[in-house]
Amino acid sequence: MGKNKLSKFAEMDTIGLVFQYPFSRLSAEGFDSFPMKGRWHEFFGNDRPIVLELGCGKGEYTVGMAQLFSDKNFIGIDIKGARMHAGAVKARDMKMPNVAFLRTQIELIEHFFAPGEVAELWITFPDPQMKKVTKRLTGTRFLGLYRKVMADGGIVRLKTDSPFLYTYTRAMALLNGLRCEVDTDDLYHSGLVDPILAIRTHYESQWLARGLTIKYLAFALPHDGDLAEPEDDFERDTYRSYSRGTIDTGILNKTQQ
Repeated sequence: MGKNKLSKFAEMDTIGLVFQYPFSRLSAEGFDSFPMKGRWHEFFGNDRPIVLELGCGKGEYTVGMAQLFSDKNFIGIDIKGARMHAGAVKARDMKMPNVAFLRTQIELIEHFFAPGEVAELWITFPDPQMKKVTKRLTGTRFLGLYRKVMADGGIVRLKTDSPFLYTYTRAMALLNGLRCEVDTDDLYHSGLVDPILAIRTHYESQWLARGLTIKYLAFALPHDGDLAEPEDDFERDTYRSYSRGTIDTGILNKTQQ
């Protein structure tokens, strides 16, 4: 591991809003050892809804949403701490009271949150995992994990550039009767009026500049009922993804004025 990454991990240990619990630490200290499970409202000092951003990368959405929605608490989750460092430092320097970051594997989510503790999930531009359905963050395997920590009927929100992942997730939701709150294959020409549209990353801007569209799907996840996978015959993406960039705060700042 490079010295730069090690220094970022070390600095994050000093940032009070960051919790670093990769599998190695959790297994060594015990899978029931995380002190904030069921007590996140004590950390935030309020009983407002808790929203997770899974695979948060640099924390663009975690920080951006927290700026827009002071009536909610936001936690960014990712295993890649060197990326997370950017969002954590920004939240610390801005003294944001409704932001936290958790460095761990998403598969371990049930060890960090009590049943019903999470109100909402955001999944922003994940790897579509076209070859392995069990690795798709919107697949039934992961939805089963989300059920263990979410309130009954909590909302799962997917924002993606991938036609494959959008089509797959939409088919999965329809097959299982999951009520769709929003469903668009061209978000920025959909006519939707939502403050969240003020958050647009550099990554998204690159796609839009290429004439591609951003897909957005939001659906409710009830606790009851078995979840079935649709037949996996969806057309694969034929392009390479850009690496994730940084948030475009120009639009966001205008909403704060």
